Amino acid sequence: MTAEEIAGLVIAQAAGKTRHLVAIAGPPGAGKSTFAFTLQKFLSAHNLRSKIVPMDGFHLDNTTLSTRGLLERKGAPETFDADGFVSLIKKLVKSDRNITIPGFDRDTDSVIADVDIVTRQDAILIVEGNYLLVDTSPWSKLKRFWGQTIFINPGIETLEQRLIKRWLDQGLNPEQARTRAAQNDIPNAHYVLDHSSQADIQITRLDAPHH
Repeated sequence: MTAEEIAGLVIAQAAGKTRHLVAIAGPPGAGKSTFAFTLQKFLSAHNLRSKIVPMDGFHLDNTTLSTRGLLERKGAPETFDADGFVSLIKKLVKSDRNITIPGFDRDTDSVIADVDIVTRQDAILIVEGNYLLVDTSPWSKLKRFWGQTIFINPGIETLEQRLIKRWLDQGLNPEQARTRAAQNDIPNAHYVLDHSSQADIQITRLDAPHH
């Protein structure tokens, strides 16, 4: 199924609703961010207002993670403000007011507060993140808010290659990159694959470049 075909399904599901939440889930390195932007472009081409809401805006601060001994596990479920994220999604289900949302800067490895605004006119919200379909609390509380769910899984071998490349792109040498990926990113990927509930739409390959 192409991105354009999936956009068509989203448009059909959103018809007649003041707000429709689409969850794009999958392990780190799957290509969720890229697909979210691709989907948004197709929606815009149909004159539909949408906004991307990244789960990464709820990473706990590095200082907090260091205090808790979790900095090396950044990206794991316990390193997010999951309750805060659930609270935001609950608010976003309604379209009665404008709400600011945080984002994440990968280059500085930090959250940016109030990076965007979900307006009352944004009929479709594209929520993307690793743990949107995870069946353990508090992530499992999200399920009732999704109008539509998409899960991206290009396969563990592809994921491993991409996760190692992420660290190479950050300046680590090949051995360091493999070690960092093996210690945290790859276990997180397995966790998502093992604990996510079935999605409405399953994607195993993306032609667009991953993010």
